[in-house]
Amino acid sequence: MDSLSSQDAAFLYLENEFNHMHIAVVTVFEGPAPGDRAIEEMIEAKLHLVPRYRQRVRFVPFDLGQPVWTDDAHFDLDYHVRHTALPAPGSEEQLHTLVGRVMSQKLDHARPLWEIWVVEGLAGGRWAMLSKTHHCLVDGIAGTDLMGVLLDTSPDAELPRPVSWKPARPPSALGLAAESLFASFTRPREGLRAVGRVARAPRRALRELANFTESLASFRAFADRELESSLNGPIGPHRRWRSADATLADIKKIRVAHGGTVNDVVLTAIAGGFRALLLARDEPVEDRFVRSMVPVSIRRDDEKGLYNNRVAAVFVDLPVGISDPIERLAAVRRAMDDRKEHHQSDATELLLNVASYSPPALLALAARLFANLDQHVVQTITTNVPGPQYPLFAAGRRMLFAYPYVPLTGSVRIAIAVFSYAGRVGFGLTGDYESASDLGVLASGIEAGISELLAVS
Repeated sequence: MDSLSSQDAAFLYLENEFNHMHIAVVTVFEGPAPGDRAIEEMIEAKLHLVPRYRQRVRFVPFDLGQPVWTDDAHFDLDYHVRHTALPAPGSEEQLHTLVGRVMSQKLDHARPLWEIWVVEGLAGGRWAMLSKTHHCLVDGIAGTDLMGVLLDTSPDAELPRPVSWKPARPPSALGLAAESLFASFTRPREGLRAVGRVARAPRRALRELANFTESLASFRAFADRELESSLNGPIGPHRRWRSADATLADIKKIRVAHGGTVNDVVLTAIAGGFRALLLARDEPVEDRFVRSMVPVSIRRDDEKGLYNNRVAAVFVDLPVGISDPIERLAAVRRAMDDRKEHHQSDATELLLNVASYSPPALLALAARLFANLDQHVVQTITTNVPGPQYPLFAAGRRMLFAYPYVPLTGSVRIAIAVFSYAGRVGFGLTGDYESASDLGVLASGIEAGISELLAVS
């Protein structure tokens, strides 16, 4: 049995009737749609490369330990791969609606925590795949690695022969509890090892402590200022979803002309989108900003291919009060540079490491309390994941576009994920169904933000 890390487990504990903690990618392929069971055969041939696809999560009684991965004795590939079709004309709007409905449904914790929906009937003879995976299994980078395993780099790739598999005997509840109690005795030992590492490298430890202290002071400045707008508030269980598009060449052209990073340009376009959204809602934007949590990967090179979560976070104010796109980009650059200078991601990484030594029951309680917290410090989530810049194929069909999906948590009503693939940049916008019916305004505002920056580049 493999135990989930404290960060992986937290995504399970955050889930309730309103917070559905799965991530996803919506991929559009050239036609015609693959034949009967072609996608099932593609996945079956590669299941041995993704053991988690045939494992389910088991919770330890009374949260005595972290949940564990165990083989699903009743694994059924046909349950996880589902087929549907859009009615004519198969428009983009119809696909958006379908994605929102599929993402409104929680994954079944009694089965492996993933689904793939094959969607036929898109306009132009195209088809799509909705790959839905619980966040406890992958973060954005691991999800990209998973995509690279399941799909092919050539339209003529031959599928390997399926590898035979026999599930291990599932543990009993008593066995789970006993194993977790035994593991709890090793946790102090790990803590002593950490103390030993500090003693062997005291200068490095003092430097990290100074960075952590500086970062906490920086974050406190955020936490002391709550922000009031329609972007925060209660959410329901249902979702809306929209996509927006850009090209990597356009974003790089803007970056070369005005400095900064690709991510700075993306965040500036998103700030322009939120400005358009708030103006359309008749909310004030003058001297205002939208505070975003921006996940940052802390995955090491030797952790590539591991299906888990390795992310920290920084917190950035998106300057929606600035109308001039160049000034807006400069403000975003300053904000991101400040976050790096104050080592915010290092601090959140250290907090995650400390949490790994916390009793599992305490971690579960804290996550469940946070899921129901009515907070007005963070207003949105914006995550940017680099994808492969070469074509991928499924059943011989080329993947044309890829758009991500990121879940909502607590009182955050809109979240945005960004994914680059083969020269294109896809924005996936998640909104609460009741309070974000105007999500299309945000999508159009992001595309307009790119166009504004291009016009002066």
